Amino acid sequence: MSINLQPTLQNKLVKIIPLKQEDFEPLYQVASDPLIWEQHPVKTRYQRDVFQSFFDDAMQSEASFLFRDAQNDEIIGNSRYYEYDAVHKSIAIGYTFLARKYWGGVYNYALKSLMIDYAFNFVETIVLHIGESNIRSQKATEKLGAVKVGTLAKEYHGVGTVINFIYHIDKSSWAVGKKS
Repeated sequence: MSINLQPTLQNKLVKIIPLKQEDFEPLYQVASDPLIWEQHPVKTRYQRDVFQSFFDDAMQSEASFLFRDAQNDEIIGNSRYYEYDAVHKSIAIGYTFLARKYWGGVYNYALKSLMIDYAFNFVETIVLHIGESNIRSQKATEKLGAVKVGTLAKEYHGVGTVINFIYHIDKSSWAVGKKS
């Protein structure tokens, strides 16, 4: 069975749709908030040229999404699948950011649940990489039930080497611990 890395998914809170080139400007309006990036290794991603590089990479991945509020169609943010490994039955979810008005509530859980539920049709393990200084994302990842399993030194263009924490969510624990 092959995996479609850009499905359209929806629940009562969010719509996840494949990212398109014409999404650049409205998504950049969300990403241009410097506070979104304050704990991220690439703290300048709010700048147009830095975000353009991020967006181009997202488009090339052919596995990136635009998130919209299911109630009012407002753009919430972006994420993607990456590092799909059919042999080890794993896939990573990351490069996620949300508009600040959607922080701290149910939206991150709602959109990640859609992505995780879909991915578990094809894999046994979800991998998430979170920068060691990105406390906000670490907490959000732990709320999903992810478990820290290690560290990884990752090179970021223009930043240098940054330590990321590696988190896993396995299919069996997700099924048991999933919130309704």
